[in-house]
Amino acid sequence: MFERIEKQPAAYIMAKLHRGTMYVGVTSNLWQRIWDHKNKRYEGFTADRELDRLVWYAHFHSMEEAITREKLLKRWHRAWKFRIIEAMNPEWRDLHDEIDPIATLVEDEARFRPSPE
Repeated sequence: MFERIEKQPAAYIMAKLHRGTMYVGVTSNLWQRIWDHKNKRYEGFTADRELDRLVWYAHFHSMEEAITREKLLKRWHRAWKFRIIEAMNPEWRDLHDEIDPIATLVEDEARFRPSPE
């Protein structure tokens, strides 16, 4: 019998190089979606630009929350995105094999807003 896979909504950022081109996305299955990006399973922005490194992610209680975060991140300045990436991942290493839905579960909506620094 097939095992039911529980959905774990997440927003994420992909990149190829340190502080290079970035892609912001949302998914209900982060590990699988990043695998899809890495293997160019779908044509588009990430495949064309070879963005194959998961550099930041956060899990949410609902897909609505994850989508809200994704839309907000897409409006952020690059410097703000750099700040949240480097707070989690200073070396911009690929986090795909380190995905932890519990440790990255966002509890506080205030964390969605960039600091005015």
